[in-house]
Amino acid sequence: MSHDLTKVEVIAPHFKRRLSGVTSTVIQLVPIQNRLGQKVVTFGPGLPSHLPSMGYAALPALWRPPAGRRARVWHARRNIEMLPGIILRDVLRMPLKLVFTSASQRRHTGWTKWLISKMDRVIAVCQKTASYLERESTVILHGIDLERFSPAADKAAAKATVGLDPAFHYVGCFGRVRHQKGTDLFVDSMIRLLPEHPGWKAVVAGRATAKHVGFEDELKAKVKAAGLGDRILFVGEHTNINAWYRALDLFVAPQRWEGFGLTPLEAMATGVPVVAADVGAFAELILDGKTGCMVERGSLDSFAAGIRPYLADPALCERQGAAALVHMRQNFSIEREAAAIGAVYADLLADRPQP
Repeated sequence: MSHDLTKVEVIAPHFKRRLSGVTSTVIQLVPIQNRLGQKVVTFGPGLPSHLPSMGYAALPALWRPPAGRRARVWHARRNIEMLPGIILRDVLRMPLKLVFTSASQRRHTGWTKWLISKMDRVIAVCQKTASYLERESTVILHGIDLERFSPAADKAAAKATVGLDPAFHYVGCFGRVRHQKGTDLFVDSMIRLLPEHPGWKAVVAGRATAKHVGFEDELKAKVKAAGLGDRILFVGEHTNINAWYRALDLFVAPQRWEGFGLTPLEAMATGVPVVAADVGAFAELILDGKTGCMVERGSLDSFAAGIRPYLADPALCERQGAAALVHMRQNFSIEREAAAIGAVYADLLADRPQP
C-alpha cells in the first residue's frame, strides 16, 4: 500500500526477509502509530502488503521534507538499516533525523558503536539493554495487542477449542524449539514434576527449524522413555497462538538468552502467571511473587522449584493470573508503546528557534 510522501513523517525500514522479532514489532506497531497520527510508512521486503509502504523509486522524494516539517524520521532497528540512513542523511544530504531501537544485551562491536554514535536518538527496549549502550537512550518497553491477547471467558471451553482435555490443568512453553530457548529445561522440569501432579499436562508449542529438528526429536524420545507421551504434548507451530494461551493455567519462559521476549507479556495479558528465567527484559515485566516467579537462568533445579508451587495449588495460578492481567492493562498496551515512540519523533521533528 504506497503512500503520498509529502504527508509521510516517519520511515520504518525493514531490510530482512526472514521473520523475526523486529518483523513482528513493525507489523504490530505501524498500524497503531498511524492511528495515533504519526504518519509512518515501511520501506523494504518481508512485510505484509496491507502496511503503508514506499518503494525504491520514491527515494528521490526524500530530498523534500514533508509538509510543515524540516525533516523526516528514519527509524532503524538493525545495523543494516542504520547504515543506509546515515548515507541518505550525511552523503546524499537528505533532511532526515535518525532513530535506532536497540534490543541487544551484549557488548557492541566497534562497527555497531560507530553506527549508534551517528543516530540522533536511541531507544532501548528495556533497562538492561540501555546498560550496554555507551550513550544516552530512552527506555520504551514493548507492549502488545491487549484485544488479541485476552483471557478466556470460559477456561474449559478454551481448552476444548484447541483440542485439549478440559479435565486437566495445563502448563505451557511457547516459541522456537531449540537449546537457546530452553525447551529442554521445560521438558526436563515436566518429567520431574508431572508424576507428582496427576491433574496437570504440559504443552510445547512452536516449530523446530531444520537445524534443530534433532534436538526436538531427542526431547520427544526422552518424554516417551519417561512414559509421559500423553502428558507432555508437542503441538507444533500455530498462527492462533492466542487461543493456546487461553487454554493454559501457567506459562514457563525458560530461555537461556533473550533480547526482550514477548511471550511473558502475551501470557500475562491472557490472565496466566509466568515462571521465567532471569534473561532479557523478563525481570522488568514480571512482578516476582505477584504475577509469576523469576528463577535462575539455565538451572533445572531452580525451574522445578519455581514451578512446583503452582502445580500444587491451581488457585495460586488464578490469583496471580488475575494480578497479571491488571498489571498488563495498566502498563503494557501496544498503544502506550506507540505513544512513547511518537513522543521521541515529535521531539526530533519539533521546529526550534536557531541559536
